[in-house]
Amino acid sequence: MHRRQFKGNQRLVTRYFRQFDLQMMVIPGLLFIFIFNYILMYGVLMAFQDYNIFEGMAGSEWVGFKHFERFFEDPRFLEIMRNTIVLSVLKILICFPAPIILALMLNEVRHMMFKRAVQTITYLPHFLSWVIVAGFATSILATDNGSLNMALEKINLIDKPINFLSIPEYFWTIIISTNLWKSIGFASIVYLAAVAGVDQQLYEAASLDGASKWKQIFLITIPSIMPVIVIFFILEIGNLLNAGFEDLLLLGSNPVLREVSDVIDTYVYRVGISDGLYSYAAAIGLFKAVISVGLLTLANQLARKSGNSLW
Repeated sequence: MHRRQFKGNQRLVTRYFRQFDLQMMVIPGLLFIFIFNYILMYGVLMAFQDYNIFEGMAGSEWVGFKHFERFFEDPRFLEIMRNTIVLSVLKILICFPAPIILALMLNEVRHMMFKRAVQTITYLPHFLSWVIVAGFATSILATDNGSLNMALEKINLIDKPINFLSIPEYFWTIIISTNLWKSIGFASIVYLAAVAGVDQQLYEAASLDGASKWKQIFLITIPSIMPVIVIFFILEIGNLLNAGFEDLLLLGSNPVLREVSDVIDTYVYRVGISDGLYSYAAAIGLFKAVISVGLLTLANQLARKSGNSLW
């Protein structure tokens, strides 16, 4: 048994040196991840201390789960968790299937010039920063010459301009709409590639059997790309507590909207950076990370039963 294990290790080393040029391309990426994702994990110890910036982590007092308890007992805890979960679920329900639908629609377009034009138009917003997107949204929703208010006034749906970014009831719709506009095109690339890999003979056989385009989509295309859909859905479940940061910080800056715009990430930013409560912010961040890993593992275990999983 030991001899077999030695031979296996020897083969692994031999294969490594045969692919040395390829391995050298991978090593910088691995070093980057190790330095900036693993070594810095040492900082999570701050969540269990009353961190003092002058004394450092070595000299700060250990307080155990004090900051976790403080977060759970915070009067705004339920509100922050509600906003985080609701916004994440809305993004999954609306923004997750939208790229799949777009990819299926583009796959049926036979006019190549039109198809490329639609792809280009839908891809472009992805390359705009949230600062620019938030500026667009603010201009469109402005009460002074905002295009949305002007259009609603023209068709007599409103008598005077509405300040959409000051009314909590409209905020979630605005956030989901801007996220959908920004992400739908670029996210559809993976699904378009998956659809392109479907065996064309399946469509030909279905056509001979009299299957309509709709039946071909539901009986061939969607089942064929289901492994890709499942993998991305697992990742979305793992990000359930990542409701957003830049979009909410920029579009939800009005204090009036805080009851619907404050999520875990924006709350951590405010208490950690603005208020200087580093240990408290680290505890909240660690809590979110642990829950996210748990959700990712659970989603992967459930997906494994269908034969599609990350590991």
